[in-house]
Amino acid sequence: MLCVQLGLAVSVGLFDRVGPEGAAWLRLAWAGVLLAVVVRPRPSSFRRRTLAACVALGVVTAGMTMLFMAAAARLPLGTASALEFLGPLTVAITRGRGGRKLWPVVAAIGVVLLTRPWQGGADLAGVGYALASAVCWAGYILLTQRVGDEVSGVRGLAVSMPVAGIAATLVCGPGVFAHLTWPLLLTGLGLAILLPVVPFSLEMLALRRLTASAFGTLMSLEPAIALIIGAALLRQQPDAAAVAGVAFVVAAGVGAERTGARQPVAEPA
Repeated sequence: MLCVQLGLAVSVGLFDRVGPEGAAWLRLAWAGVLLAVVVRPRPSSFRRRTLAACVALGVVTAGMTMLFMAAAARLPLGTASALEFLGPLTVAITRGRGGRKLWPVVAAIGVVLLTRPWQGGADLAGVGYALASAVCWAGYILLTQRVGDEVSGVRGLAVSMPVAGIAATLVCGPGVFAHLTWPLLLTGLGLAILLPVVPFSLEMLALRRLTASAFGTLMSLEPAIALIIGAALLRQQPDAAAVAGVAFVVAAGVGAERTGARQPVAEPA
């Protein structure tokens, strides 16, 4: 989570040069190249349904990354992360035990405090991008767990990330090519290691050991981390309502499911 939020905060500095979608493309494209070269997966060794899950994971990863970067360009980092966190929160609620009626209400209070619709100042496009990214994040959690259970190490990620890079290239690559310079490419390489290579690899290993609901619960810390990183690095000083909104979303995530060690699964072949 710390790598993710640091990577996002640093990526904001690229918005003026390549835009939020271009910053997302740089990270995804480099991450796909790095994992393909280092891990060298052989898709022919995967079962057909496992390969299909890897491809789907790549598409969802690209959507999650590009949509969130578009949201971060319009909203404070803490607000965007709290809204996006509704994805893992939903997974935690649907797969957890108890509290299914209470915690969505707690999360909704947090969202209202963050967006404050009565003021009319919320960027509706930013909110929409963040919520769409939340849907992709929920799919990302479920697909990552499935791929991690069937493929050893990070070989599944080494297939999904090149797919994500290709998907991002098709969507926004042509609009970025004219702005590329060697310093910008090297910056993108460094950012790709910070996000997504390191955190996505750790997430796949974590989901092999945790239930999806437990993972979603632990991710409830991310909006709070985003709030701190946004204030420290981007000078996005939150007001009392924003802090309270993040606190409600975090509390909903913790309350949705507080346990979750997975039953042992067979080691992937």
